[in-house]
Amino acid sequence: MPELPEVETVRRGLDQHLVGRTVEHVEVGRERVVRRTSREALIDGLTNTTILRADRRGKYLLMPLDSGDVMMIHLRMSGQVLIADRGADRPLHTHVVLSLDNDTEMWFVDPRTFGEVVVFDPANAVVELPPIARLGVDPIAEDFPRAHLRQLVRATSQTLKPFLLDQTKVAGIGNIYADEILHRARLRPDRAANTIDAAATWRLHDAIRDILNDSIKVGGSTLGDAQYVDVDGESGSFQNEHRVYGRTGQRCSTCGRGWIRRTISGGRSTHYCPVCQH
Repeated sequence: MPELPEVETVRRGLDQHLVGRTVEHVEVGRERVVRRTSREALIDGLTNTTILRADRRGKYLLMPLDSGDVMMIHLRMSGQVLIADRGADRPLHTHVVLSLDNDTEMWFVDPRTFGEVVVFDPANAVVELPPIARLGVDPIAEDFPRAHLRQLVRATSQTLKPFLLDQTKVAGIGNIYADEILHRARLRPDRAANTIDAAATWRLHDAIRDILNDSIKVGGSTLGDAQYVDVDGESGSFQNEHRVYGRTGQRCSTCGRGWIRRTISGGRSTHYCPVCQH
């Protein structure tokens, strides 16, 4: 599923194309993508509103409206947000369409329909969108001091891979980037978080920031299913820089001595080098 770098790439595209635009008309096809409220709630909440900003927290896109409400988009497994000229041929599985005041459209496309589009009242977010209210710190969009990460790791006996995937601690990291971050930090994914010392915590902090920013610079990672693209339909290229994810059985390109291993934990694939991660 798209993770923080991919969602941030989409956010930057929306900032360029949507901010300041007024929504003239809304179409909702598959109602599953508006299951948190309803088709009518999304249409009524967006029609004749102007989009003020394109924000992001973790993997959630958040667009404040001049009505005081916020539009939330969550891509989940296969969602895409595309910008196109009005009247262009829409791809299959286009479930939400916003027609804008400059003769363009925003399409929400989602073959697996796990994604969501919602309009909610930010003053009531704890009730209407509790997952957002529970999010931990966003390591790119918010202040993320080393001391905060040190406090988080010292407070839990979770192993490091589940720790990084826990959105209530650090928001936005998923399976791909957890593996790449732990490799950059030279830490095993099955090591208990509260066993790493201050020096290892600083390495982990630097790896989180560096890996995510490096991926954002090249538009994120587009894997073999090619489901993630930016708002212009372009793929990312950070998959070419992966050191461990998807490289099971290959020689480690970091240390040159280990062979990348793949394990399954909690139903999730984990990739690491047993030589340079400890």
